[in-house]
Amino acid sequence: MDIDPLSAQTRLSLLAAALASLPVQAVAAEQHSFDVPKGSLSTVLPTISRQGGISISVADAQLWKARVKPVRGRMSVEEAIARMLAGSDARAVRMSATSWRIERRPVTRVTRRTPPQRPPQPRAREPAPHIAAGPQDEIIVTATKTDLPYSEFAGVATMLDGGELAFGGERGMESILSRTATMSSTHLGSGRNKLFIRGIADSSFTGPTQATVGQYLGDIRLSYNAPDPDLRLYDIDGVEILEGPQGTLYGAGALGGIVRVVPRAPDPRDMQLQAIGGVSLTQHGQPGGDIAAIANLPVGNNGHAMRLVGYMISDGGYIDNPLLGQNDVNRVHVRGGRGTFRLDAGNDWTVDIGGVYQSIQADDAQYSDKNAPPLIRNSLIEQVARSRYAMATFVVTKDWNDLRLQSSNAYISHRLFERFDAGRPGDPARSLDQANDTRMFVSETRLSRPYYDGLGWVAGVSVIDNRTRQQREIGNSVMRTALTGVTNRITEITGFAEATVEVVPNLVASGGIRLAHARLGGDGQNIPLFVSLSQRAVTAERNETDVIPSASLLATPFENVRVYARYQEGFRPGGLAVEREFVRRFRNDRVNTWEAGIRIGEKGRTPIDANLALSYTRWRDIQADFVDGDGFPSTANIGDGRITSISGAVAVRATPELAIEIGGVYNHSRVSELFTSELRSIAFAAGANEADLELPALLARLGKIPNVAEYAFRGSATYAVPLGKEDFRLNGWASYVGPSRLGIGPILGESQGNYVDTGLAMRIGNERRGLSLTLTNIFDARGNRFALGTPFVEGSAGYLTPLRPRTLRIAVDVAY
Repeated sequence: MDIDPLSAQTRLSLLAAALASLPVQAVAAEQHSFDVPKGSLSTVLPTISRQGGISISVADAQLWKARVKPVRGRMSVEEAIARMLAGSDARAVRMSATSWRIERRPVTRVTRRTPPQRPPQPRAREPAPHIAAGPQDEIIVTATKTDLPYSEFAGVATMLDGGELAFGGERGMESILSRTATMSSTHLGSGRNKLFIRGIADSSFTGPTQATVGQYLGDIRLSYNAPDPDLRLYDIDGVEILEGPQGTLYGAGALGGIVRVVPRAPDPRDMQLQAIGGVSLTQHGQPGGDIAAIANLPVGNNGHAMRLVGYMISDGGYIDNPLLGQNDVNRVHVRGGRGTFRLDAGNDWTVDIGGVYQSIQADDAQYSDKNAPPLIRNSLIEQVARSRYAMATFVVTKDWNDLRLQSSNAYISHRLFERFDAGRPGDPARSLDQANDTRMFVSETRLSRPYYDGLGWVAGVSVIDNRTRQQREIGNSVMRTALTGVTNRITEITGFAEATVEVVPNLVASGGIRLAHARLGGDGQNIPLFVSLSQRAVTAERNETDVIPSASLLATPFENVRVYARYQEGFRPGGLAVEREFVRRFRNDRVNTWEAGIRIGEKGRTPIDANLALSYTRWRDIQADFVDGDGFPSTANIGDGRITSISGAVAVRATPELAIEIGGVYNHSRVSELFTSELRSIAFAAGANEADLELPALLARLGKIPNVAEYAFRGSATYAVPLGKEDFRLNGWASYVGPSRLGIGPILGESQGNYVDTGLAMRIGNERRGLSLTLTNIFDARGNRFALGTPFVEGSAGYLTPLRPRTLRIAVDVAY
């Protein structure tokens, strides 16, 4: 029989190819456990390579900065790589049984999810990753608890990069406030301020009312009815700000919205060390300094790691007090740290055990007298303030393919001591001391399906147990008298669920609901026995139940154009307040918000991205803190209000090196229906005359919601370019805060705001080292950020809180 040699060779080749493909197919089908975080390809690639037992090369150097998705669960290598690169401009090509190559995906057609890119510009050297986001970045709104892509999010989310916030020096909450027009704050001092978003503001004081803005470190709530702890933002991935209300996902106290700080997680791959140090010079004041250290330490070879942060800051004072013969009295000292130990428990279980501690001490207040020369205050009292914030956290996560279970638990201790000058002109020195002691336990457990393929959902339960005790005393250095105090207790148990579905192409719908049950109670401190007995009904425990729905629609009628509409609710439970020697209740309040908006373009993907939003809010039974006739803060429900807000922003990538951002907000707020019986007693206690007690006078004095500027604007420009082996970056910003009113009641009718703040920052260096120069308040403006110094204003000409004078900071940073 004749044998065709070519045919035999062909058969042998086919057999060899089949045998060679067996190991590749076996490796591809083999299941591995993956726990790969999201991030840039350069940081994620070593993790997925190690966990999959493969080698991966990257053909296009610009892809190293591409943002990739997290991969968690047990699956094949092929599936893991596909999930990691989903939605990016990269694809993986298998080269052999254990090697892959990542290359740029050929552009064959344009779809809504992969918009066309601008062609890369030729450059001598790409800047370091912290300088500019690459066009491959996909923005994920993790605050939605379903890792929802921003392109599918019905609303406007402000996403601030951690590197951006650290650029120019760490300033805590000030770094966030200077970068957004829709967010504002009081300015009593670091660790004592209240935050507001979208015009929903109640008062200037931190009383028994719950905050209107929810603050979170990761998924842990930072406070309930305490002020902003002003944690310093070292070593964070970023900050997400969602405008409110956000009651469905975040419960009570998210009327205005939420601020979520995302810390960097421990990394088991390699050791990292970083040090930052700076000195600052303040015109008309004292010098200051700051130092910080960050360490990431792998522990063993089983995926365990620890991350540590420590810092010390001293901000020089600039207020003079001639009455005591002292200059630059308001120096502030900040010391703190954060640590997290990540335990890889196996079988896709991860345990994070962590802690946070920060202390703030202000040697004196930062306000000045309105009728005195600039930066001068005459006071017989050193108005010191101390804040101590401590938190212990325990977070457990588990992944099952497309599902994630997470339980976040924490215990928080927050103590705040404040001293106010309570003297009247010509009288001996007298001070009011106020101490707030808060203890809180928070726990949230949720099961979620991160959004992909047109579906994402979350369901969970949460528990909050909060107790706040406020104690006060007044007097001089020789004799002091205890005043009536109050303790508020609340236990809140809630269940919530929300789902996001792509109903049809280019139309995404979301809906959710939250059922909250709260048990409230409390009692008075240092009150006469007969008053205590008569107020048993007031201080008795009671229950409140609230249902909080939400709904939204997002449509994409044209490429890179998205329009949305949403409805949200929020609430705050009631509590107990002190008025002179009596304790009385205040009721819960509630907001309903309708919002519509449009977004054009995508940040990092298109040369221009812009957004415009219009919202209308009805606020019922507004809780507000006020000052009575004796100068003491108290709380009451003052009426119903309405707030109309228009906000917008535009970001332009003018050139590959230059980016420009402009944003603004307009707020129109009124107390539309006053509770005249309660407000007449407030006005009368504050010393109003009979004419002031008529309804038109009350409306004139009390009819505008306080502490919210009617309009505000900000703009910034960033220029980044490589200079040889180094990278140079320059950022300048300016913000204008319009006029507002201090607070509720005849005493607090002072105007404030109407000032411009400016700044300039630059850095030259690379990922390993850098030199920074920052100049704030370039024009050395004074302004009036806050018109309250002490609530005891009788006989005074008023107060103002100036901007920190022109300050120059020089800093170096090194990393290993």
